[in-house]
Amino acid sequence: MGEERRWRRVVAGILPRDWVFPIVLSCFVGVVVWFGHAIHDFLLPPANAITIPSFVGTSLTDANEELVHLRLGSQVVEHLTSDRFPADTIVNQAPAAGTQVRPGRQISFVVSSGIVQRSMPDLRYQSMREVGLDLARTHLQLGKITYRRSDLVPGDHVVSQHPQPLANVVEGEVVNLVVSRGGAPSLRVPDFIGMPIDRARALAARMGVKFGQIVWTPLGRSGPPHGIVARQKPGAGTTIASFDTVSLQVSAGPNESGYILRQVHVLASVPVPDQIRPGQQIHVRLVVRDATGRWNLYDAYAQPGQKLDFTVTALGTSLVDMYADGVLVGQTRLGVEPAHVYNVQASPSTQPSPGA
Repeated sequence: MGEERRWRRVVAGILPRDWVFPIVLSCFVGVVVWFGHAIHDFLLPPANAITIPSFVGTSLTDANEELVHLRLGSQVVEHLTSDRFPADTIVNQAPAAGTQVRPGRQISFVVSSGIVQRSMPDLRYQSMREVGLDLARTHLQLGKITYRRSDLVPGDHVVSQHPQPLANVVEGEVVNLVVSRGGAPSLRVPDFIGMPIDRARALAARMGVKFGQIVWTPLGRSGPPHGIVARQKPGAGTTIASFDTVSLQVSAGPNESGYILRQVHVLASVPVPDQIRPGQQIHVRLVVRDATGRWNLYDAYAQPGQKLDFTVTALGTSLVDMYADGVLVGQTRLGVEPAHVYNVQASPSTQPSPGA
């Protein structure tokens, strides 16, 4: 009680008794007003609040233009592959449409990347290991595999595919394959020597034997008549796989001399760059060099991994150069003619000429 009286005397000494109640009342009113404003701001938006519209389905460019007028900002937080929304279209937003925010607020957008289209790789003749690598690189999925016998494609290599090579596909698309079981386990090569070439072809078809290189050779007056098989490789009686080929040397006749004419099947695969862009194409040029000079077998754009299939007729020593975007990336030798045969010079040098 003594302390209380002393405190009252101190207060009374500082403030007149008539001022105490007004000061206390003023403090109380201030607290009530502050608390009321806090409740008002919490329950009701400020007078300059902005209601966020829905931007879903709107292009990012149009949305940003509208946000400038609304005095709001934006940021892209994620890109999603979508088959519903075109590329650069807003898929989702935060805060949601209808939310009221203050000026300057950042609106977060999820934007569509669209459907990522790719060119279907050419899987034909590839092993299943190579198929797995190509599908992983192009983000495609392996679907149904059907096995069937093939005398042309080795076992466990692709015979055909769906979608077809170079078709437009999207990431995640399923690829179905027909894969070779292999052909006959082995074939015995017939004796073609001494047969006319047409008869040799008919016998090979009946036996399931495939011909590879057929070389028409000028063998002089002591050689067989025109069109008669003079040599074969491998020889008669050799056991080969069903997809192996037999090469023949056919007489061009006693009155023919000069260079050896070859007809060769060439399968060239377009190289795949280490870093490949969607839709990228490569300028491919295949140049044949033989006794007649240099000539383009192919000069056009192709898809990485595409296989180019040709039957080439070349004279004398000959080869095929492959250029990808102007760079020599490979050579295939078609055949070599020995020098100083039939009193003619061998074919021109097979070294690449400057500026090839």
